Amino acid sequence: MSATLVDEREFLAMMQTRMGPMLSLLLYLSKCESPASVLTRPFLGSLLSEAVQLEEVLDSYDAGKNRAWSHARSLTAAVKTFADASYELLHIRHRLPNYRLLPVQRDFATATDDVLGFLGHILSNVARETVVEAGVLGLTIPQGDDVPRKYAEPMLKGHLPHDGGTRLAETGSDMVAETVTTLATEFLNLASSSEDVRAASRARPEDYDLCLTASLREESLRNLELRFHNLQSQYDTYVSGTQVESQDTDLPVLRGQASVVFHLLKIATLFAHFYERHVNKSPAPSPEAGKPLVERQELLYSLMKYAITFIDQYIGCTISLCQEMLKRYAEEGQVEVSIPKYRGFHVRPSTLVSKLVLHYGSRVRMHLGDETYDAGSSLDLFRANEQINAQKRRWLAQEIVRLGLVPENPNPPDVVGLVRNVILMLAAKGKLVLYEQPLQLPDRLCPTEGTALEKVTSETGRLLAMGKIDIGTDITATFTGDTRVLEDIRLLAQHGYGEDSFGNNIALPDKLAYLRR
Repeated sequence: MSATLVDEREFLAMMQTRMGPMLSLLLYLSKCESPASVLTRPFLGSLLSEAVQLEEVLDSYDAGKNRAWSHARSLTAAVKTFADASYELLHIRHRLPNYRLLPVQRDFATATDDVLGFLGHILSNVARETVVEAGVLGLTIPQGDDVPRKYAEPMLKGHLPHDGGTRLAETGSDMVAETVTTLATEFLNLASSSEDVRAASRARPEDYDLCLTASLREESLRNLELRFHNLQSQYDTYVSGTQVESQDTDLPVLRGQASVVFHLLKIATLFAHFYERHVNKSPAPSPEAGKPLVERQELLYSLMKYAITFIDQYIGCTISLCQEMLKRYAEEGQVEVSIPKYRGFHVRPSTLVSKLVLHYGSRVRMHLGDETYDAGSSLDLFRANEQINAQKRRWLAQEIVRLGLVPENPNPPDVVGLVRNVILMLAAKGKLVLYEQPLQLPDRLCPTEGTALEKVTSETGRLLAMGKIDIGTDITATFTGDTRVLEDIRLLAQHGYGEDSFGNNIALPDKLAYLRR
């Protein structure tokens, strides 16, 4: 950074030229009784462009660190943020008829107009403050008498004829199915990534500040915004205007849903940015500091009750749409995988499998022996452990007999010691795993009747049920359903259902990232 200080008179003269266009627009806005009525896209586009350029100039000269110019820098940031957000709202308002949005609980169009009015009020206040600040700095504001005419936005009904022809693209039922499943699956993955944002929509007003420091940070919102934008771009590049788009009427609906979520995320990101950078940041002490440009609670309310609430609602109804689209193009198949090594389908594996199935909304069954289980129900999968443990007990008894680990003496003097020796020998041969070391056994076994083999197998079965030991077997389960879901189940099984042989958590591959949340 240069150590040379700029001549302040030369800087003021330069800023007179650079700030003139924005000041002219703000002077006009400051005099309007109904600011929302003059916020057209041409007006906001010019205001945003001027604010972006001016902010860059001010930052180039460290205006934010200068006592005289820091307030002008803050005002410019406010103009840029709320002109940008207002433009997004106008875009939503004008595109609503084309989005084919699914119904939600609240009136989205009315809520959009309400927030646009709120932002018009903010911009009007910022405009008046900037006009005053320009006088303090010694800047002259050029009059803009032609603003109403120059920035009017006359609207025509209808659209141009769609006579440009259909874009060439590979067609056919297979291509339609691939397109639908790719886009629908990507939206479901984005919905999973948005769970924290969606949960914030149900926060109480007194917890809004906490949400802004947790799940609604600018960084996380901007990341989601980018990913939804990528989905929209993917659609526009490969689907829009092609024959594929006309062969499934839900595709344009999905595009509209993804687009409105993207624009709402952009608005939320702008609000979160302004909150973090300007509202929630303690400024340096200044005798000139007065009323804040934006009221904290009003900004939070608009962020939460509008942007975050409708993000939640539109993602929620689109999940059902995507799941129905996937069902239409489901390809039935089956996959055989090993059961979880650590204690079978206990809580973690059962939860991950059911979450995976519910993510896609498909019907998937697990077959084990003669029993069939609902793979979308963790409780039903957990029930499979009864059969798994029964198979393990039978196999273990056969191994004990095959290896001759129990003497023929029907009444050995130390049955407890015999059980311990049998278990240790089986562990040494890799037939079972000890989870309790040293292994604790009762002084007396139950039942006390029966042969030595019966007593040993009964006690090993009890230790298995208690989770003190486990038996390594080659038991497999077969899942049937949509091949896309089955492929994820296969991948999950290959990664130990999220745990190692001792039940410790292990990382899942990126393709299964939606299961981490």
